[in-house]
Amino acid sequence: MKNASLALNVVLAIAVAVLYYLHFKDRQPAESAVKVPEAAKGKEIVYVNVDSLLTKYDFFKDTQKVLESKRFQLENDLASRSRNLQNKAAFFQQRAATMTMEQGRATEASLQKEQQELLQYRERAAQNLAVEEQSKNEELYNKIYDYLKKYNAQNKYQFVLGYTKGGGILFADTSNDVTSKVLNGLNQEYKEKQAAPKK
Repeated sequence: MKNASLALNVVLAIAVAVLYYLHFKDRQPAESAVKVPEAAKGKEIVYVNVDSLLTKYDFFKDTQKVLESKRFQLENDLASRSRNLQNKAAFFQQRAATMTMEQGRATEASLQKEQQELLQYRERAAQNLAVEEQSKNEELYNKIYDYLKKYNAQNKYQFVLGYTKGGGILFADTSNDVTSKVLNGLNQEYKEKQAAPKK
């Protein structure tokens, strides 16, 4: 009985092996799990590391220095005006006892008006600085975009992507990185424009 059971198990195992072989022998290898769309084949896609571009582009660095200097000057100007107003208020408090009620009210109204003017000046100056910063950012974008159009006229890339760490592009092969070429070209153009006589 045991021999019959053993023989039956051997026959069944051989039958399963034969069926397995016959079932899978004519199958084509599975296609790659990641398919490249036909439209993307042969298209050249490169990227520029935006972080590196901003830290090494001379125009951006010079613009940041100018804006930082203006911010510093504005802060100093506001601090000076604020100290001047505080000194006037302290002087008023010292002299308040010797003033008539009408003089006290007039001086207090004058100080309040000066404080309002200082707040308005601070707001206008901050808005002007923000507008200038926005204008410089737009100029930066236009310079980079215009240069990339010229650069691409020679290279015929389909896409030039902007890569930033933590941005929308999760991985980029470094062989497609054209940051240094673009950066060298941008800096060269900027130096030439700086050296050219201004009209």
